[in-house]
This record gives sequence, C-alpha cells and structure tokens, in this order.
Amino acid sequence: MTEPARILVVGGGYVGMYTALRLQRQLRAELRSGAAEIVVVTPEPYMTYQPFLPEAAAGSISPRHVVVPLRRVLDRCRILIGEVLSVDHAKRTATLSTLATDEEGTGPVELAYDELVLAPGSVSRTLPVPGLAEHGIGFKTVEEAIGLRNHVIEQMDIAFSTRDPAIRDAALTFVFVGGGYAGVEALAELEDMARYTARYYHNIKPGDLRWVLVEASDRILPEVGETMGRYAVRELRGRNVDVRLGTRLDSCEDRTAVLSDGTRLPTRTVVWTAGVRPAPLLAATGLPLNERGRIRCTARLSVEGVDHAWAAGDAAAVPDVTSGEPGRECAPNAQHAVRQARVLADNIAASLRGQPLEEYAHAYAGSVASLGLHKGVAHVYGRKLKGYPAWLMHRAYHLSRVPTFNRKARVLAEWTLSGLFKREIVSLGSLEHPRAEFELAASPPPGDDDEPSS
Repeated sequence: MTEPARILVVGGGYVGMYTALRLQRQLRAELRSGAAEIVVVTPEPYMTYQPFLPEAAAGSISPRHVVVPLRRVLDRCRILIGEVLSVDHAKRTATLSTLATDEEGTGPVELAYDELVLAPGSVSRTLPVPGLAEHGIGFKTVEEAIGLRNHVIEQMDIAFSTRDPAIRDAALTFVFVGGGYAGVEALAELEDMARYTARYYHNIKPGDLRWVLVEASDRILPEVGETMGRYAVRELRGRNVDVRLGTRLDSCEDRTAVLSDGTRLPTRTVVWTAGVRPAPLLAATGLPLNERGRIRCTARLSVEGVDHAWAAGDAAAVPDVTSGEPGRECAPNAQHAVRQARVLADNIAASLRGQPLEEYAHAYAGSVASLGLHKGVAHVYGRKLKGYPAWLMHRAYHLSRVPTFNRKARVLAEWTLSGLFKREIVSLGSLEHPRAEFELAASPPPGDDDEPSS
C-alpha cells in the first residue's frame, strides 16, 4: 500500500480552519479511501472569530460563542494541539512540539508532509515602549478580551472603595493605543459597558470615566474611508472620549502613560492594539519573504518559486489582480482570508488530481465597524452609512460570516436576549487564576507546624 498524501495545515485560524474544512469536503473520496490525510497543527483547539471580541468584552456575546471547536468542525482531519517550530521544505518535514511531547520530555518531533499550507496568522506588533511589556494589555484573543472586561470592572471597584483621589483617577483612566478596528471597537464597546455599569456605583458618574484613544496617524479606521473616519472621531468625542491623533505612546512605566505631546496620564489600564506582524515561524521556514516578513505568493496562492507549498491570510503577500496596479498586494484582513482559503483548498485538491489551478481575484467590498451599541460606520460598495444602519449592517455581516449554523443561532439568540434584559456587569477575574483560592487554603499558616488530625 502506498502512503497517503499528507497535507499539513499550520494554524487553526481563519485560513487554517476554512482551508481544512473545504479540503475535507473536496477530498471526501480520497480521505475515505486513505489516499489523503489532513493534519492541522494549532496552538489552540478552536478558531477565534476576532470581530466578535469587542462584543464578548462588553458582555453582549458569551465567550464560548466567539470560538469554534476545531474537532467538531474538522471531524475528518487530524488535529494536533501544538506549535510548529521550523520547516525544512527541501526534506518536506516540519519540526513541532505538542502537549504530548511536552509531557513526555522527549523534545520536538519531526512530521513529514507532501503539501504544506502555512496559515499561522499574525501576532501583536509591539514597539520598545518602556513599561509596555509589564503593564500593557493586548486584544487579539478571547482570553485577553475577557481579561480586559474583568479588569475594567475591577478598576471601577477600586475607584468605588478607595479614599485616595490619585488612585481613583488612575483606576478610572483607560488608554487605548491604536486607531484601527481592534482599538476603536474595543474602546467603544467597553465605554458603553462601563457607562452602563456606573449606575450601580453610587459615587461614580459616567463623566468620571476617562477614555483616551491614541493614534500615531492623522485618522482612525482608515478602512472605512476618510469621511467615515472623521465621523467616527466626532462620535467618540461626543461621548467624551479623548481622541489624540498624530500622537504616540512614549512610556507607560510606573502606571503613567506618557504621550508624545507631553501629556502624562496616571492610569492602571493601557490597551495595545497598534497593529500586527507576521508570525515569527515564517522566518524559520526558509521560504521567500517580502520586506514585511510575509511569504511571497503567486495569485494561485502557491509560494513563489516553490512547489507543494501554499499560504494565505496574514502570513501571505498575495498579488491583488483586481487592482490593476503592478506590485499591489491584498490587504491582510478577514475578508480576503476567508475567500483565499476557499481558492487555496480548491487549488490543492486540483494539484493532487493534476487539474489546472485558478487565481485568487476578489475586489475589496468595503468595511464596517461598530462604535458601541446601536452606533457604527460603514463604507460598502461605495455607499457610506453611519449610526444605526451601519451598526445593523455590521451585525448582519458578521453573523453571516461566523462559521457553523450552531454559532449563528447562539449569537443571534444572545443578541435578542440582550435587547430584552439588562446587561451583565459581573467581573469573573478569578477565572484567570482558578487555583488561587485552593492553593491558599492548602498552604499552612506561617509558623503552623502542627500535624493534621486524622
């Protein structure tokens, strides 16, 4: 018997999950007969639908409905929870560590493959800002989103209880760095949530909360166009959000955010959403990279000049054949990633069967962004919307994009219930350290040497 053709998918995000999902449909006969095998290596056993992270942070959506379990969706794939450390494509092997290898203490193992799909996504792009590593909070994962929600409510608890005005002011000052989707939507949703929560603290008024958005360029939300970006600034400033354009974060040491315009903001909350960069793994693949560290790809989503290697999404520099401009690449966003995954899977199946490949061509349709409950901006197919219609379009679009009918139904149900009942204002900070209470109970008091009674 011949060995099955093994397709190794690195990453379980948008591209990884959608590629594997379509491959298991396209190669149904090959998988059933044992002629092909799909292996997905991913650090987490789920795919996170990142556009819903702001609503998860605000409590509008349950965290478990923001993620899609890979084992349920990719039931004909082999899922390995671990991390690919390097790739030797000349030998068609990948070096990876898994939960099992960590437990066994045997070190990384090699996995052979026939076709390689690189979709490790991106990581937060940080700068050497003093104090950022110690005090900054990211916003790329569901854990970070829920942790930030807990943190904001805990700061309100601190402000409610303290008699020190300096501690109170720092606790009620929230600084967000980055004016893209993640920063603006996270700030807008959490400001909405905190303003509502303030009614349950008799000594905190909504005006006591200080929200600051720091953006290095002269505009926010560039994806929705200049006009809608200006409207978003006016909308946020109308809610007493301090929008600082053309400003950078120089330091956040000693719980003080120092901005490039000289402003010093004592704060216990600095949220960093200032862009992303390709996953570090790409540098350990030996595959051709562009100046931004993304893999050079053809319009067919194969790696440039390399056989049996493919990439898409944040990790790939894919030519934009619809623009008519030589050298222009597709933007690394979810809209392109989901559509590229479909073409990528079709091309891999066609390659295995000796059929012709197709090029990826998708004209950018536009963008939508939420600015909190019932507020938003949109620029879709040349049409500009703002306020409630844009917010409704934002929800409708992302509801249609979130994978599986199960998740669609649950999210829609939660939205419906949240419109009928009051917001949840509970902080579950103990979830981040679930063993803390037991460890305290299990530790004997200092100086207590007595033997436990039988």
